[in-house]
Amino acid sequence: MNAIETKLKGCFILEPTVFEDERGYFFESYNENKMEQILGYKPTFVQDNQSKSSYGVVRGLHMQAGEHSQAKLVRVVEGAVIDVAVDVRPESPTYGESVAVELSADNKRQLFIPRGFLHGFSVISDTATFFYKCDNGYNKESEDGVNPIDVDLNIDWQISADKMLLSEKDKVAQAFADFKAKNLK
Repeated sequence: MNAIETKLKGCFILEPTVFEDERGYFFESYNENKMEQILGYKPTFVQDNQSKSSYGVVRGLHMQAGEHSQAKLVRVVEGAVIDVAVDVRPESPTYGESVAVELSADNKRQLFIPRGFLHGFSVISDTATFFYKCDNGYNKESEDGVNPIDVDLNIDWQISADKMLLSEKDKVAQAFADFKAKNLK
């Protein structure tokens, strides 16, 4: 497995070693010991989630705050997405900066997103099945988020505005400036 640390400390693109032949392919999608070598600690994933979405869907930007914050290991098992992580760790020198990575069934890449990040993705194929591991369970009271098309974040979701499909919750989510004011007090 090849691990590439992004400009956001602790956020890694993971590229598996894929073995292919006339029968198909095989790759190791998760190995606890290798993750510990990459991260410097052993993550304990407690919940797996999966979603399927159609072209133009933008999910995010979401996170859980406080003691319920989550690190995530995300990948696509069908289709392709632009996966986005935004650093909102208060003391981070890259606070408010983001990375966007194409994850697809073809490239088999994964993204490890540490705690303290907003996360979202846009579907750039006809459909996409998105899979992710979380190191903490879901807690509704700890939900937080930012409107994914916030102008201050200026994220290129690679979907034109007229083709974007957002949930009602994401359409009315707070601006990044409001999130920042609330969390940097």
